[in-house]
Amino acid sequence: MKIISGTIVFLFFLSSCNSSKKMNDQQPVKPAATVQNNFDKEGHRGCRGLMPENTIPAMLYAIGMGVTTLEMDIVFTKDRKAILSHEPFFNHEITTKPDGTFIDEKDEKNYNIYQMDYEEVKKYDVGMKPHPRFPRQQKMKAIKPLLSDVFAAVKQDMITRRRPFPYYNIETKTTPATDDIYHPKPGEFVELLMQVIKDNQMEDYVIIQSFDVRTLKYLHQYYPAIKTSLLIDETDTMTWMEHINDLGFYPDVYSPHFSLVNNMLVQHCHAHKTKVIPWTVNDKATIDKLKKMDVDGIITDYPDLF
Repeated sequence: MKIISGTIVFLFFLSSCNSSKKMNDQQPVKPAATVQNNFDKEGHRGCRGLMPENTIPAMLYAIGMGVTTLEMDIVFTKDRKAILSHEPFFNHEITTKPDGTFIDEKDEKNYNIYQMDYEEVKKYDVGMKPHPRFPRQQKMKAIKPLLSDVFAAVKQDMITRRRPFPYYNIETKTTPATDDIYHPKPGEFVELLMQVIKDNQMEDYVIIQSFDVRTLKYLHQYYPAIKTSLLIDETDTMTWMEHINDLGFYPDVYSPHFSLVNNMLVQHCHAHKTKVIPWTVNDKATIDKLKKMDVDGIITDYPDLF
């Protein structure tokens, strides 16, 4: 994730000699390395409070509200397709099965996406069931999309809108306890993810975030040019420096639960050129309070709060 500010001018190449070329072939110039940084408006899972989470409609709707970064989660299918999903299984809160029935909470972990090919995953709807915690969320038919399809849909939308591309804050959904059960081990996970990113020429537009330092360490070693973000849970009791020592390097972004942010933390991070982008902030008063602490961005379910 590169945090956007100022006026970024993109040039679009128009086909002049081959009428059969698609609009997809019109490539914007990459953002200049000298672009000044500004406050980063991140849409959590696209805009979970307003649209079905981690879906293409959510991402496009968030862009329409002016987010600068699309936050999302990645899991893998049995046939090693990178798809958007917060859990590596079908969550009972959002899922409608192919037969039109719902998944019980006690059974949801049995619907293991890592044990399903993507052709099977596509049969499950994740947009029609009313969300118990997000009553403003619009209901529509939606599937868990391929990351490559998200890149393509956003690219097409940006070309149509003639506006700067957003950035992608992509979380690796891994834990040591579920390696090879719900997801590949960190090395394979990162390699599979990076292949999609490279195939779509998105290296300059992504930051990889994780609670699992293993994936960030792997990225830092093998893909040092890719930006990283360390996620911190609200129950975490380690200090900023303990986290850095555990990670072994200063990440580009330190991303704690908003309740952990204070002025001293922000100062420590900024002293080491690390940005502070807390999650997930869903009220205007807290957003304003954090901005006064000089955080570098906010992750929210409700981008309309910006």
